[in-house]
Amino acid sequence: MSKAATRRSNSHFKRLPKGNNGGIQLLLIHNVEHLGKQGDLVEVKPGFAMNFLLPQGLATIATDHHKRMVEKHREKLREIEIQKLQSYQDQADELAKQSITIEANANDEGHLYGSVGPHEIVDSLKAAGVHLAQDQIRLDGPLKELGLYTVKVHLHSEVQASLKVWVVPTVASESGEPGAE
Repeated sequence: MSKAATRRSNSHFKRLPKGNNGGIQLLLIHNVEHLGKQGDLVEVKPGFAMNFLLPQGLATIATDHHKRMVEKHREKLREIEIQKLQSYQDQADELAKQSITIEANANDEGHLYGSVGPHEIVDSLKAAGVHLAQDQIRLDGPLKELGLYTVKVHLHSEVQASLKVWVVPTVASESGEPGAE
């Protein structure tokens, strides 16, 4: 790499505002779980800023101009956030009313031959017209027995929903014949 290219790449880091602890100060454009809410001024390590927050459009450089813009629009941001939270809460209420049934192969004692995880739950919800991502399903571990489970669904950092999941034996194993499994 030439000296000019090195100087250019190093000067890029010099323009980023440094925080008190040696990190980079950024202004969050969106809520970032475990970091902060939209409009917050945060200090993060340079690699996290350059490799994740800035390229994903989750944050911007904390310039005085951006800070003034956020302060000016903070009330509008609060209203938007309240509307988002309300829509997530409505979705949580709808999920609480639903229950899904997942068929699985099981032995006579009710132990599953495999297990039911987030993938199967998301697929069942999709068939019912509800679209969620697998990482929104929070299980303590895979479901390994027949029965009724209450599964937590993470919709937002402040909104959790509960979903009833019935794990039932497949029709083939309900025949009651020994060795039908």
